[in-house]
Amino acid sequence: MDGKFRPNLKTKVMNNNVIGYWNEKKEKLKQKFQFITEDDLLYHAGKEKEMMELLGYKLGKSKEELRNLIETL
Repeated sequence: MDGKFRPNLKTKVMNNNVIGYWNEKKEKLKQKFQFITEDDLLYHAGKEKEMMELLGYKLGKSKEELRNLIETL
């Protein structure tokens, strides 16, 4: 093995599900908070924590408040 990560079919399906879920939620976030930019909501696998911290900061919400907000959209 060359040490590179090679996603299997299950990983690809999971990533597609996450991306689909996030695309739906980000559109609702942009409608609710018009000052949020597309760059603020850009999903990068492995960088979710950083994105959520930035969103929490911009919205003035704790991690838990932000998670609850996204789930209820």
